[in-house]
Amino acid sequence: MNEQLLHVLHKAERLLDRLDAILPRPLQAPEDWGSALAWRYRRQASGGGVLEAVQHLALMRFDDLLEVGSQKERLLANTRQFMAGQPANNVLLTGARGTGKSSLVRACLAQFAPQGLRLVEVDKSDLVDLPDIVAILAAAPWRFIVYCDDLSFDEGERGYKELKSILDGSIAAATPNVLVYATSNRRHLLPETMADNLHGQRGEDGEIHPGEAVEEKISLSERFGLWLSFYPFSQDEYLAIAQLWLRQLGCPAKLLPQARQQALVWALERGSRSGRVAWQFARDYVGRHGLAKPQRKAAPKSQGAKAGRSASNTQSAPSTKPARRASSKKPR
Repeated sequence: MNEQLLHVLHKAERLLDRLDAILPRPLQAPEDWGSALAWRYRRQASGGGVLEAVQHLALMRFDDLLEVGSQKERLLANTRQFMAGQPANNVLLTGARGTGKSSLVRACLAQFAPQGLRLVEVDKSDLVDLPDIVAILAAAPWRFIVYCDDLSFDEGERGYKELKSILDGSIAAATPNVLVYATSNRRHLLPETMADNLHGQRGEDGEIHPGEAVEEKISLSERFGLWLSFYPFSQDEYLAIAQLWLRQLGCPAKLLPQARQQALVWALERGSRSGRVAWQFARDYVGRHGLAKPQRKAAPKSQGAKAGRSASNTQSAPSTKPARRASSKKPR
């Protein structure tokens, strides 16, 4: 009888081990937030989530971001307030593609990481888990930017209400060591139709108060306290950016006039004069003519440079292990 009981218990134990392997696990904080500057939230097949350290960062410097002076100053001031423990706002950066929105956020991380700032990137599809993520961050002795890139929602898409609750409107108080910085090509984040403006028209779904539906669509963006708008480049700005990138990548000054004309053709073919297009042209031109400067064995991390009005793509990250404060309070 004892042998049968032991056999049953052994089978039950194996079954529990299998169930434990497939059941979602609660989100856990990293053992050492100081081991990396940035973290990325990833959902697993089991349904749970994990915070993964980003080991290869595409950091920028504020000094290398050109033609976004007012946006730079306001974002820098807001982040400085946040790091000093003063009131600060969640930020929505909207506007034309390739104009430096995400680059400014990365510049914030590079500037304030030595003071205890960390960045956690959350994809739009994972925003349903945002309350759990913020709960983990609230208990950590660091300050965090929750970063959502290219944020916009379609009708009925998940994550919309969770983000609204975190930004403002929840019964819970705002988390003092967490801000949300988001970039988007849409200012109101949700699609708007011509029918939305016809308040007297009865919608297909029988909406009695269509004006309230419109208010709901714009309410999310209003919960960001600071809006920063970005605009398309003029031709002169585009050419200046392309020239800066060409110089950075090793193009001799005598070839810049020739490259200028080709940069215009490149932009015409792409239908855009963004900083990203200028960066892509410079890479193509320098690579095609074999003009690149000799590189060290470890290639510079240049993948992030395409997104902004920047004059440098070889920034090194600050130390990933800044000195901790003696107390357990959040870094200020």
